[in-house]
Amino acid sequence: MELPERVRPPFSLTDFPDLIDVRSPSEFAEDHLPGAVNLPVLDDEERHRVGLVHASNPYEARRLGASLITRNIHRHLAVTLAQKPNSFAPLLYCWRGNLRSQSMAMIFRAIGWRARVLEGGYKTWRHFLIHDLEPALNGLSSGFVVLAGLTGCGKTRLLHELKKQGAQVLDLERLANHRGSILGHRPDSPQPSQKMFESLLWERLRSFDADRPVFTEAESNRIGTIQCPPALWKKLGASEVVLVDLPLSERARLLTEDYHHFIENPASLQETLNGLRRLRGHQQVDCWQQQIERQDWQDFLESILTDHYDRCYRRPGSENSVYRQPARSLSLPTADQASFCEAAASLIATSS
Repeated sequence: MELPERVRPPFSLTDFPDLIDVRSPSEFAEDHLPGAVNLPVLDDEERHRVGLVHASNPYEARRLGASLITRNIHRHLAVTLAQKPNSFAPLLYCWRGNLRSQSMAMIFRAIGWRARVLEGGYKTWRHFLIHDLEPALNGLSSGFVVLAGLTGCGKTRLLHELKKQGAQVLDLERLANHRGSILGHRPDSPQPSQKMFESLLWERLRSFDADRPVFTEAESNRIGTIQCPPALWKKLGASEVVLVDLPLSERARLLTEDYHHFIENPASLQETLNGLRRLRGHQQVDCWQQQIERQDWQDFLESILTDHYDRCYRRPGSENSVYRQPARSLSLPTADQASFCEAAASLIATSS
């Protein structure tokens, strides 16, 4: 069957094992089609140069752009694509599906490769993805099972154990690369862009079996800098809720493991806590600072849980919570792995 030279979404990404994003590295870093590799025909500095010339002389800008594009494509052919067979049939895209992707496609076709171009480029794909998020969510006929509970009760640990036991899991904090609280950022690993988060979310949703439940964690509508898409927020608010409980001392113990980077770098923790002075007062924050200086971690963690996090908590079913009244509760006696294994098995058995 003859394949078209231009394709438009919707289509299955599995139809295109070779996706090539020819945009600049910064454009690719902000967001890209799932599974795409970046082979830029203009890097960021070159794209800027061409744009400056175009403002005064479009003809010279096209000459400069053509020279740079052919040089970069030559480099990709000699290095990254050197071992590709004559059956190579990639899908190429740039911002709008015009000059950059068409230039590479023309050279590929001259070689004998069946290069196809995403019509409308990334812009068209992005428009499709945003409009497809709600159908992807509504297509999950078994819906979400939302794990709620106070900070430190082990919801994320429980999600990991559920996944290990074969359940479907949507880990929003992992997708957002943030734990969803003032201490939730990862200093050595930035969050993705909003667009990238939405692409990762869409890809994850499309991977689920619609006839099986999906376990996720109750989040606020903002996870660090990431805003929860309205369609997802609506779906979470309409889903079944399971309330997870863990004793205070065990919650503190869990935080020492999950936030070990702060314990290893107390100065960073103290600086972060200063951001709570307006909310919790100087006396409380000074007390926390002193506990950190004494390395009195158990008392500090129990205090920040009860005197900050628990006070911020919006119980599911309350007037100020988007989440429904919990349908059931799950009490874990300890933060030991055995407790999470048992709890996950129980959830899977009662949610099938």
